[in-house]
Amino acid sequence: MTDRDWDDDGGCENAVEQAERTTRIGWAAIAGVTGLLGVGVIAVVVVCVAVVIGMGYVVVAVP
Repeated sequence: MTDRDWDDDGGCENAVEQAERTTRIGWAAIAGVTGLLGVGVIAVVVVCVAVVIGMGYVVVAVP
């Protein structure tokens, strides 16, 4: 037999801790990517609004 007790859960506890760390890292990555996509969408909207305003200026100001 081994030196370990029959109810030694050291390996399982380590696996659970590693899984929890990995889960936190995964959620942080998801949140980061979602934030970047949100910033990208906002940037696209700003550019589109600027283009519309510019086109309106050209239509009104140019005879």
